[in-house]
Amino acid sequence: MFQNFDDLADPSCGAPRAALFRAELKHRGLDGFLIPRADAHQGEYVPASDCRLQWLTGFSGSAGIAAVLGDEAAIFVDGRYTIQVREQVDMGVFPAHHLINEPLTDWLAGLLKPGQKLGFDPMLHTVREVRKLREVCAEAGADLVAVEENPLDSVWEGRPKPPLGQVQLHPESLAGKSANAKIADIQKAIMDKKADACVLTQPDSIAWLFNIRGADVPHTPLPLSFATVPAEGRPTLFIDGRKLSNSVRDALEKLTEIEEPSGFKAGLAGLGKAGKKVLIDPGLAGEAIATAITEGGGSLIEATDPVLLPKAIKNQSEIEGMRAAHLRDAVAYAQFLCWFDEVAPTGQLDEIGAARKLEEFRAGTGALKDISFDTISGAGPNGAICHYRVSEKSNRPIPVGKPFLIDSGAQYEDGTTDITRTIAVGDMSAEMKRNNTLVLKGHIAISAARFPEGTTGAQLDTLARIDLWKAGLDFDHGTGHGVGSYLSVHEGPQRIAKTGTVALKPGMILSNEPGYYPAGEYGIRIENLELVTEAAPIEGGERNMLGFETLTLAPIDTRLVEVSLLTTGERDWLNGYHKRVFEMVGPLLDEKTRTWLEGVTKPI
Repeated sequence: MFQNFDDLADPSCGAPRAALFRAELKHRGLDGFLIPRADAHQGEYVPASDCRLQWLTGFSGSAGIAAVLGDEAAIFVDGRYTIQVREQVDMGVFPAHHLINEPLTDWLAGLLKPGQKLGFDPMLHTVREVRKLREVCAEAGADLVAVEENPLDSVWEGRPKPPLGQVQLHPESLAGKSANAKIADIQKAIMDKKADACVLTQPDSIAWLFNIRGADVPHTPLPLSFATVPAEGRPTLFIDGRKLSNSVRDALEKLTEIEEPSGFKAGLAGLGKAGKKVLIDPGLAGEAIATAITEGGGSLIEATDPVLLPKAIKNQSEIEGMRAAHLRDAVAYAQFLCWFDEVAPTGQLDEIGAARKLEEFRAGTGALKDISFDTISGAGPNGAICHYRVSEKSNRPIPVGKPFLIDSGAQYEDGTTDITRTIAVGDMSAEMKRNNTLVLKGHIAISAARFPEGTTGAQLDTLARIDLWKAGLDFDHGTGHGVGSYLSVHEGPQRIAKTGTVALKPGMILSNEPGYYPAGEYGIRIENLELVTEAAPIEGGERNMLGFETLTLAPIDTRLVEVSLLTTGERDWLNGYHKRVFEMVGPLLDEKTRTWLEGVTKPI
């Protein structure tokens, strides 16, 4: 299996490790230190060797930061993890705060004293983050001190070694464009910004640019590496040579110079000494990168990573690959749902059993490269934990009489999938049906939306929430994230969220996943992936409109739908979606599963 169910969290580790860490800070003359959930690439996915926040606190979520001062400490997480953090972390050692509502900077402002030294690892904090931290420290009369050798690493016994996942070439037939052509496009973008070179820190940007994939982090085919791309001339890829076979190295050497990661900072200093104007993304590049360039004598041009937007706008080959991946995945998913409907009502199934079986069906396609993230298999109250990760310790039987939430995805060479279904197990209460239907109405509103060119995800986000708001309900996460093509299941810059400020463009792929999570009871989420497309002209309309093509092909459980709450248009959408699911997926199924699918996709 690609997923394991080991228990990663141990709240009891917090006190002794915090004490050990404080002793190391005192030895180094520091009054405090910041530990983010980040590695040197500032990505969402980090290898075990960089899971410092988890080692120190026990928190295993994908976003957060801890601060340790002499007598105080705290951990900051966003709304997805407010329940999880209290289950994984000793609140007596690391009290939890909401990353947005109670930000780290406010907490520091109330505690830092004149003359104190607050340390940070400059490769683990972005240029933008450090600016804010410097302001807070200056106002308090404290010093923000960059520490090149992370003090936590000195006390982390048994720290895993950095990964050495082998790099593979991604076929041009699936990439849709040669690496040479991509490099030429990015060099033009660099010139347009009046820069001499660009530094790429995001492994998915590098993977896309050079048409390669890796295996350095769980469930996402990323090669951990850095790159510099000059406006003219050959790029340089900084990657551990042990990850490259002879054939892969030969192919890459036709595109780029190859250097070891140990030469990265020297390469940055070289750009500085040559007086180059270097483009960096201040929201992604570590402070140490900016420092190496400017101390060498170079100057910075701050702009968005020039790879992000072209990577997000899928070309026709990538779109066709995603469609094929979703149809393949739909067959496995229908097999799983049919099996689940037989087994779950007996009361003999648990969360791990469901996750295992779903991965088994996906593996049965013969094309599965990995799952795209740890399956969120949430029974009862575990379903109310948005990013719940089932372990042997937390595993619960799936109860009859409550909805079951399962959020999962797959990595195929031609595409990445991500789907959530909330499934009725036994009879559902009127309240459960109402709440699920309110979520469904929001899901349909996004899927059916037509919007003018230039519309952002923030402008669409309200559509997913309005019916929940009318009932005094909401969900504490974004409505949708971007999705890569056999890359990251969470891809920027596009998103449907209050913070989604990037205009949606044809070719972008996003999730559509409103939800509702009554704490301690159950969770509801309905998620499909949507491709932004050019919409058919509207009669009498004056503007070019965009819309969505739904890529995901799996039935939505109508046993959890209160039909009287749906408008005629919403009912038509659901029936039309189910008709398409059966027509496309049914012919690919065995007779038993096809008969089951026909039954669950009947019009309501």
